[in-house]
Amino acid sequence: MQPTTPEPHSAPGKAVWPAVAVPGRPGQATLAAPVADDGAPDTLPAAQPAEETVPDPEPTHGSELLDELRAQVAQFVIMPSQPALDAVTLWVAATHLQPAWQHAPRLAVVGPAKRCGKSRLLDVLTETVHEPMLTVNTTPAAIFRSITDEPPTLLVDEADTIFGTPKMAEKNEEMRGLLNAGHQRGRYVTRVVGNDHTPHKFATFAMAALAGIGDLPDTIMDRSVVIRMRRRAEGESVKPFRSRRDTPAFHDLRDRIAAWTRPLLDEAADLEPAMPVEDRAADTWEPLVIVAGLAAGRWPRLARAACAQMVTAEAAAEEDHPSSARILADIRRVFVAQREVDSLSTDELLHHLRQDLEGPWAEWGRNGLSPRELGSLLRDFDIRPGNVRLVDGTQRKGYTRNKFLDAWRRYCPSVHPVGTGPASSEG
Repeated sequence: MQPTTPEPHSAPGKAVWPAVAVPGRPGQATLAAPVADDGAPDTLPAAQPAEETVPDPEPTHGSELLDELRAQVAQFVIMPSQPALDAVTLWVAATHLQPAWQHAPRLAVVGPAKRCGKSRLLDVLTETVHEPMLTVNTTPAAIFRSITDEPPTLLVDEADTIFGTPKMAEKNEEMRGLLNAGHQRGRYVTRVVGNDHTPHKFATFAMAALAGIGDLPDTIMDRSVVIRMRRRAEGESVKPFRSRRDTPAFHDLRDRIAAWTRPLLDEAADLEPAMPVEDRAADTWEPLVIVAGLAAGRWPRLARAACAQMVTAEAAAEEDHPSSARILADIRRVFVAQREVDSLSTDELLHHLRQDLEGPWAEWGRNGLSPRELGSLLRDFDIRPGNVRLVDGTQRKGYTRNKFLDAWRRYCPSVHPVGTGPASSEG
């Protein structure tokens, strides 16, 4: 039975992915089908020869287990998109292979308000992941003392009560450090133990799901598969979760997934799949793509589609965040609107930023973004003001276009691209 969930906001782009290894058949591979919506026909773009279309392999025992898990999750939670549902399904299965992974992806379940289904999704995860460890009022010391070579899966509800304000975040800095360190294998915390205060290293590596209102700290979001939940609309309905009635079925499915994955531990540890993303996003999504490859069937295609679409969406969200690349993206738009002038005075640049009704700069601080605050935001990107010569021949304090080129390429490459040459050769 296929789950019923809302359609994604936008269909992922179609692409032919690299060959995917067929589990248990060394030397054999099959092309994953083009990225497409689950319900859409598998067609290639017009520029591609039709004969390159390869159907999904036949379903396997592993793919049938993932299909069943996917359907079970969809019964109780309205997910924001089909790719998000696929990602949660793969993440749950990946918790049963934690000893195989180099990186332990976090699952950030965030929403803008209450009653978006975050806690309900955490209820479902609790009954399906490997060795769930709920961390309500649990100290970081108790958590890292519970992590072994077979780590539990950490589950943190109401994470906004831990990181929601700067004061809360400062008070819980040790928890944030634990979650950051535990993303990569081999990162330890050292504490003294016993009456003789002997230094002892404690492991931190464990997969974790965190649910809360609003975004989590940037360092955690950057290590997460991000699920942006939303409140149910009129006409959308889910099955109420009842522990006594529903837990046995979830546990039976959990045990069957564990039995399927356990013999594949060594094989999973050796796989290095081609990824549709790079850098930390690739590290975070690799366990999910590997699980999909082990399951075969349609899952390699679904995993890569979810990865590409959701990572792209988070990159766009990062550009909209005032404390990160948003300032660079908006300054890029100002220079384009001013026909790529060589320089702008600080006052002129601030005037254009404040005129953007969709931007945060007019209401930044008491009187809008100030020269000092602009300089502080840009200092993180090694961009500083100086004396500039304007079009009318006068000199004032301001910013030259060529100082932004490298940062634009690195942090907002999709906003009016500036090319790939060295910064010194432009502007």
